[in-house]
Amino acid sequence: MIELHSSPTPNGQKVMIMLEEIGIEWKHIDVDINVGEQFQPGHLKLNPNNKIPAIVDTEGPGGGSYTMMESGAILVYLAEKTGRFLPKDVRKRYDTLQWLFFQVAHIGPMFGQANHFNRQARDNQYARDRYNNESLRLYRVLENRLGESAWLGCDEYSIADIATYPWCKGHGERGIDKTTFPSFMRWFESMEARPAVQRNNEMAAEIRARMEKAAKDKPVINMYDTRDNAERLVRATSRKP
Repeated sequence: MIELHSSPTPNGQKVMIMLEEIGIEWKHIDVDINVGEQFQPGHLKLNPNNKIPAIVDTEGPGGGSYTMMESGAILVYLAEKTGRFLPKDVRKRYDTLQWLFFQVAHIGPMFGQANHFNRQARDNQYARDRYNNESLRLYRVLENRLGESAWLGCDEYSIADIATYPWCKGHGERGIDKTTFPSFMRWFESMEARPAVQRNNEMAAEIRARMEKAAKDKPVINMYDTRDNAERLVRATSRKP
C-alpha cells in the first residue's frame, strides 16, 4: 500500500498518475496547503521541507514502512519498485533521467513562477515578462525534443512524461497550439488519451472539491508569503524547554 500525502497540484498529480499507471494499491491522504496542514507535526515527519507530496510505502525496502519526499525522487522510487516506466536499457535510462530532471529543475520552477506573477503579483511587470518569456522558451525546448522523439525521455513512455504533463495543462494560456507547437501538441494529446491520465484528472477535481468542503470556515494562510512560511516552520519544529 502506498499512502500519498498530498494535494492535487502539478507535483501531486505526477505521483497520482504514476500510481494509476502502475496499478498498485494506494490511497490519497489530503494535505490542504491553503490552510497550513503542511506545517502539522505529522506531515513534517514525512516531509521536513513542509511541502507536498510525500509517500509512505507500507512495504518498503527490506520490509516495513518507508517514507519519501520530493516528487521526482518518488517517481524514480516507484519506477524501480515496480520495474515500469524507467527503461532498463542504459542509454534510454539516462536519457529518461535527464528529461525528468529537466522538468524538476526548469519546467516546474519556471512555470510555477510564471503562474505566481500572472495571478498573485500582476503588478510586477518585470517578473511577469521574465518568467513568461522563460516559459515560452521551455515550451520550445519541449517542442524541439518531441520533434525528434516519440516521448520525452526516449521512444518509450516514461516517468519523464508523467512528471511533465501536469505542469503543461495550462499551455493554452501561453498561446501554445498545433500551428506553432505541433510536436508538443501531438505529445500532449497522447498523454490525455491515456486512461491513467484521465483517471488522474477526474480524481484531481474530486479531491479539490473534497478539500474545499473540509476547509470551510478554516482560516486560510498566505502560502506565497515566504517569511510567514519560515516563521511557521520555526514554530512547528522548535523544541520546547
